Amino acid sequence: MLCNCVLLCTELHTRPGSTNSRSPLSADGVLMMAQTLHLAMASVSVSSRLNKAIHQHYMSLPQGDLCQVTYIWIDGSGEGLRNKTRTLDREPQGIEDIPEWNFDGSSTYQAEGSNSDMYLVPVAMFRDPFTLESNKLVLCEVLKYNRLPAESNLRSGCKKVMEEVKHYIPWFGMEQEYTLLGMDGRPYGWPQNGFPGPQGPYYCGVGADNAYGRDIMECHYKACLYSGVKICGTNAEVMPSQFEFQVGLCEGIEMGDHLWMARFLLHRVCEDFGVVATLDPKPMKGNWNGAGCHTNVSTKEMREEGGLQHIEQAIEKLSKRHAQHICVYDPHGGQDNIRRLTGLHETSSIHDFCFGVANRGASIRIPRQVAQEGKGYFEDRRPSANCDPYAVTCAIASTCLLGMEEEEEST
Repeated sequence: MLCNCVLLCTELHTRPGSTNSRSPLSADGVLMMAQTLHLAMASVSVSSRLNKAIHQHYMSLPQGDLCQVTYIWIDGSGEGLRNKTRTLDREPQGIEDIPEWNFDGSSTYQAEGSNSDMYLVPVAMFRDPFTLESNKLVLCEVLKYNRLPAESNLRSGCKKVMEEVKHYIPWFGMEQEYTLLGMDGRPYGWPQNGFPGPQGPYYCGVGADNAYGRDIMECHYKACLYSGVKICGTNAEVMPSQFEFQVGLCEGIEMGDHLWMARFLLHRVCEDFGVVATLDPKPMKGNWNGAGCHTNVSTKEMREEGGLQHIEQAIEKLSKRHAQHICVYDPHGGQDNIRRLTGLHETSSIHDFCFGVANRGASIRIPRQVAQEGKGYFEDRRPSANCDPYAVTCAIASTCLLGMEEEEEST
């Protein structure tokens, strides 16, 4: 690969008629340029360098009334997503038109090979921004051979809780942070043998020296809008190569459905660009921000006049169950978040619970506008970037709303 880069660079700088033909680079200059080009190519995947014009030819072929439906599910890791596609005779008009399917759970950390068939039960349908036409993306729950929820299927339990609290009309909005990595495992665009300048100019930054990978952020945003995902915003984050998108407002179980689909779209867009999106809550050690999934919460009572007292009551309940929430705010019982929730870099300490107005170093933040108006919502800043949104919203609803009903019954 490096030899090819050297030949290419030599040709570019000695080609007759080129602006550089009268003063070609030195041998050292050609080698340095070749090494830079080689490193740049090494940071993106091999598949991303395939001929996209050929790909587009086939993607533009008509398919008549037939419809491609891509089934998407969470694998046994509780973090990874899997997908496979089938053909339906016609475009489904609703989720009830999409049949159940199955897959080999022994290849997704979800079953033993001797009893590996798992059920895919469609639960939410979206438009497909990759194959277009009438094609669909379908989020699925996973059931075991006995039709009980798989261990990684946290949606099933979350749905039951959301049904119990639906009269509160709970709204959620989640802020998904992520970091772009090259195939070499380094944050995309970072120097190969060093680091970019310190944090400061990158948050909501503009310019090639501040925004690393804006194309991916923008393409993902458009893909979500096309699909019907309730994405409401996006921005570059504090650490270079780190971004955030926001999904919401979503009511009840819809929050987890839309965030998981937004994550799938992110990974697929990154696949096209040849880079990796990681949700690791602390991808780089040292004086660099981690990645969270701040969760904004409100109920009908919180949004009405005098709602601040209901917000404060919910925060009081959360304070009594801090340890339990930390255990479900990342997929590994708090072991991921312990690297992020240090009390530094706009986080609270994982060991303590605190709240405050406009305080981004607190466990729970009450936005300043909410404090001034006396109603609105609160932000739980503890969930990690790789959290399961079903687990997070279920825990918050259970603590703040089911706990409230239990107390009312006891009195």
